[in-house]
Amino acid sequence: MFSGFRANLSPMASRLVRNLFVTTLALPGLSAVAAISPNDFEGSDVERINQAIEAAAKTGERVVVPRINQSAEGDRPLWLLDSAILVRNNTYLELENCHIKLSDQSRDNIIRSANCGMGITDIQPMTNVSIVGIGRVLLEGADNPRATGDSAKTLGKRTYGTDAGVEGESQTGDWRNIGILMAFVEQFRIENLFLKDAHAWTISLERCAYGVIRDIEFSAGEGKEVNGKFETFLNQDGLDLRQGCHNIDISNISGHTGDDLIALTNILNDKKSAGSPDSTMVSAPNNRGGGMDDIRNIVIRNVRGYTAGGHHIIRLLNASGLKIHDVILDGLIDTSTGKNAKAAVKIGDSNPVWGGVTPLGDTYHIMISNIVSRARHTILIGGSLSESSISDVIKYGAAGEPITYESGKEYVRNVMITDVKLMTWEK
Repeated sequence: MFSGFRANLSPMASRLVRNLFVTTLALPGLSAVAAISPNDFEGSDVERINQAIEAAAKTGERVVVPRINQSAEGDRPLWLLDSAILVRNNTYLELENCHIKLSDQSRDNIIRSANCGMGITDIQPMTNVSIVGIGRVLLEGADNPRATGDSAKTLGKRTYGTDAGVEGESQTGDWRNIGILMAFVEQFRIENLFLKDAHAWTISLERCAYGVIRDIEFSAGEGKEVNGKFETFLNQDGLDLRQGCHNIDISNISGHTGDDLIALTNILNDKKSAGSPDSTMVSAPNNRGGGMDDIRNIVIRNVRGYTAGGHHIIRLLNASGLKIHDVILDGLIDTSTGKNAKAAVKIGDSNPVWGGVTPLGDTYHIMISNIVSRARHTILIGGSLSESSISDVIKYGAAGEPITYESGKEYVRNVMITDVKLMTWEK
C-alpha cells in the first residue's frame, strides 16, 4: 500500500505517511513505535543510513534498515557501504533481515561509534546505543578488500590488501579493518548478527561498559578466495574487549574465526595516539591509572565455535600493569572438526614484546567452568593466575594434560581445580 505511492512524495512526507500508516494498523490499546528508514532519504547507501541515524537522534525514533534497499538504481536486497555507519547517542539501529556489505572502495569499518575516528584525539563518551538484528542479518566484508590485518601486518607481505604499494595509502592494517568498532560507549546492546569475512577483528570494543553482546555468529577462515586465488587475511578475531571494558554480559556466541574467537586483550603501546592510522586501537592504547583501564566484571556464557587458523578459542591477555579480573567463563564447546586449536582457553603470555609474564595478582578472580575441547591445550596458562577456579573441564582427541602450565607453576597461586579430565576411548 505505502510503497505504491512513495515515489510521488518527498522523503519527509514519505516518512510521515508511513508512520501514520503504521500507527493506523496498531492493535487497539497499543501504540505503534515510529521508525525512520534510510529509504526515506537520498544519496549513497551509507549516506542514507547515516542521515536516518542523524534524524532519529533528534526525534528519539528507531532506525530500521529493511531487507529491500529502495535505491535510486532500483530495489535490491543489499546495502553496499563505501564508509562506516556511524551510531550516535541514543541510537536504536534495527537491522531487519538485511544484508549489509563493504564495497571494494571502502577502507573503513562497517559500523563505528561516531565519537571516534581518523584524527579524533579527544573521544567524548557516548551512551545508549543498540544494534539489534531481526531475523537473519548478514554483515559482510568486501569481495576485494583494500586492507586486512592489524597495525603490525604489512599489506601484500603478511596479509592481503589492494592498497599494497599504493602511494599515499597506509601500508599496514589498522582500526579501520575492524567490522564493528565502538569506544567509550556505555549502556549498549549488540544482538543477533551474523558477521562474515571480517578484514581483521570482527567486533572490537574499547573502554565500553554496561553492555550486552548476545546471539552473535561469526564466519571467517583466515582468508578467502579473491579473483580465483586464496588470499590471507590475518587477525580475524571474533569479539575483542580492549582496555577499560567492564560490566559486560556476553552470551550465545557461535561459528568460527580465522584467529581467536573471543579475546580480552589488555596490552599497551604508549607511542600511539587516538585516531592514529598506525594503530589497531582507535582510542589511545595507554594506562590511565587507578584501575580505570583494567578489564573487569565480564561474564561469558554459552560459546560454541572454533578457530579455523588453529589459534585460541578464548584468550585472556594482559601486560604492562594492566589487569584482568572478575571474569566468569561458563560453557565452551569446541566445535572444530579439522585443525586443532592451540588452546581452548589461554591465559596470559610470556612474550617480551608485551612485557613477559605478568606478576601474580595482575590476573585474578577468573572462574572457568564447563569446557569441552579437543584443542592441543585445553587450558593453557601462559602468564600468571591467582585467586581463581577451574572446574568441569573435558579434553579429548589430543594428547597431553587438560591444563598446561607454560609459564611455570610458580606463577599460579590459590587456584582451585576440580573435575578436570582427559577422556580417551576406543572407537
